[in-house]
Amino acid sequence: MLEFKDAVYYTTEGFRKGTITVSDGRVSLSPSVGVIGPDANDKVILPGLADVHVHLREPGFSYKESIATGSESGARAGYTALLAMPNLDPVPDSVEHLGAELDAIALTAVTGVFPYAALTVGEKGKELSDIEGLAPRVIGFSDDGKGVQNEALMREAMRRVKACGKVIAAHCEAEELLRGGYIHDGAYARAHGHKGICSESEWRMVERDVRLAEETGAAYHVCHVSAKESVDIVRRAKARGVDVTCETAPHYLVLTEDDLKEDGRFKMNPPLRTAEDREALIEGLRDGTVDMIATDHAPHTDEEKGRGLRDSLMGVIGLEFAFPVLYTELVLTGRITLHRLAEAMSTAPAKRFGLRGGDIRDGAPADLAVIDLGREWTVRGRESASMGNFTPFEGRRVKGKNIMTILNGEIIWKE
Repeated sequence: MLEFKDAVYYTTEGFRKGTITVSDGRVSLSPSVGVIGPDANDKVILPGLADVHVHLREPGFSYKESIATGSESGARAGYTALLAMPNLDPVPDSVEHLGAELDAIALTAVTGVFPYAALTVGEKGKELSDIEGLAPRVIGFSDDGKGVQNEALMREAMRRVKACGKVIAAHCEAEELLRGGYIHDGAYARAHGHKGICSESEWRMVERDVRLAEETGAAYHVCHVSAKESVDIVRRAKARGVDVTCETAPHYLVLTEDDLKEDGRFKMNPPLRTAEDREALIEGLRDGTVDMIATDHAPHTDEEKGRGLRDSLMGVIGLEFAFPVLYTELVLTGRITLHRLAEAMSTAPAKRFGLRGGDIRDGAPADLAVIDLGREWTVRGRESASMGNFTPFEGRRVKGKNIMTILNGEIIWKE
C-alpha cells in the first residue's frame, strides 16, 4: 500500500488537497479541501500521462529505439500509456504482422503500450489493411509518416474503421505540395537557401479529411497540427458537430522558424512554422480546439541526425522533456493553466482513445505521476533513457520534474 498525505492532486474539476491511498491497484481519497491553486513549489499528483503519438521503432528499427527503452523513457516522465505508431518492419497491416510487436510489448514494456495498426497495406496508400481483423487488437488506425492521398480510399477507410468503433489518427500531408521541402517555407528557408514545406500541404489534407469525417461520421483525429489554418478548420468542424479531435506537439507550442539552426535537432515533420502559427496553436489549446499534446517522439541514431538541417532524418525525441518544457514556457508564463496542461496530457487522450485513467477519484485505477513543480534542471538529450539523443530543447533550463510513476498501483519508476 502507498499513501500520500496532504497531497495536491488533479481532478477533472480542479486541484484538491487530501490523502491519497493506493491499494490493490486502486485509488482511495480522504475528505479533501475544495478546489485550490497549486503553488509553483508544490509536488502535485497527476493522473498518469498519455502520449497518443510515439515511435518505439520495434520491430524492425531497434537500433534507433526499442519498446523497452522508449517505455522506460516514458515512465521516467510520468507516462503510463504510450500509443505506438505503425511505421515498423513488418508494418502491422495484418494480424500476423502485428504479432511481433504485441510479443515485444508483452515481454518488455515498462508502461502501458497500445499499438496502432496501419490503415493501408505497407502504409503504401494503395489498399486497405485487414481493418476488421486488427480492430480488436489495436488502439486505432494510422499511416503515420504518410498521408493517404487517395480520397476514395480514405472514405472507405473511414466507413470501415467507424463500423469497428475505432479512431483514425491521420498524418495530413498532400504530397504534390511538398516539392522536396524539408523545413517550413518561410523566412529562414529563403535566407539560408533551403527548400520549404508550405503550410497548405498540411491544411489542405486536414480540410479534405474533415469533410470525409463529416460525410461518414467517422471518429477522426489529426496528428501533429502545426499550421494556423489547420486549427481554424478543426475549430469550425467542431462547431458543426464533426467527430474530430487533434493534437499538437511541444515543439510547435514553444518554438518557431526563428529558432532554427543548421542542426538536425531542429528537423521534424511537420516543420517548425511561424510565430503566428504558434500563437494560433496556443489559443487553440486554451479554447479546446487543440484537444491534446503528443510528443511525436521519433528517435534516430546520432549519424542519422548529425547531417545538419538539410540532410538529417526528420524526427526528435520528446517524452522526458514535454511536461517540464510546457510547464516552464506556457504555465509559468501565464499562457495556460496547469490544469489545462494536465488535461491535455492525460484526460483528453484517455477520453478520445478509450484509455483508463485521466482523473483521480475514489476507485479509479492507480495510474499516477508525482511531479515536483519546483525542481529546476537542464534538458540534456543524452541523459534520457531513450536511445535517441536529439531534442530541439537541448540545454534549456526548465522547472518541473517527475519523481515517481505508478501503474496499476505499482511503482514503475522512482527517482
